[in-house]
Amino acid sequence: MPEVILNGPHGRIECRYHPGISSDCPVALILHPEPNQGGSMNNKVSYGMYHEFRNRGFAVLRFNFRGVGRSEGVYEGGEGELADAAAVLDWLQSQNIHSRYTFIAGFSFGSWVGMQLMMRRPEIVGFISVSPPADKFDFSFLAPCPASGLIIHGEENKRVPSETIQKIVDKISIQKGIKIDVEYIKDANHMFSNHDEELITSIRKYLNNVLDSSEYKEL
Repeated sequence: MPEVILNGPHGRIECRYHPGISSDCPVALILHPEPNQGGSMNNKVSYGMYHEFRNRGFAVLRFNFRGVGRSEGVYEGGEGELADAAAVLDWLQSQNIHSRYTFIAGFSFGSWVGMQLMMRRPEIVGFISVSPPADKFDFSFLAPCPASGLIIHGEENKRVPSETIQKIVDKISIQKGIKIDVEYIKDANHMFSNHDEELITSIRKYLNNVLDSSEYKEL
């Protein structure tokens, strides 16, 4: 997994990139949890999602938001990190100009940033959102949601009650042709401590289903 250093909107951005298996392979961008809570691209869940897409032949990239690892700058609570994600996606797509479609996958804070990016980038046709931090961040911008995707939440998430996640799902599922799948992992908390394997298994099953569908085969 080669290291890539990009010039971002606020300086250097540290990335790990794995090319896809073909010139027209799909791409995936992975976004990590809260930088101010120790989140980084090496978080176990973020790392696991990266490898799941890599193993499917995607061109996949994960990176550190500003102020994390070797990425320059300081945590900005969302706006700056969204700019980082947009710059990284630009680079990823520039390396894969014949790509058939784009996925985005985020964990906690990364899911919030990723879904904002999805609202701005119509080429993103699918998402995976793990532990959306609806206790701290507003998801009302997802009305309607422009792409189908998967939300995964821990049943023992004390930080964000399951009812809160269901309200988000009910609100963003109104768009015709959009399907939001929700998976609740038994006994898992917000960070999926000791349940990361179950989480990746859920993601794997979801991708098996959607990528085998005619919708994606025709892209």
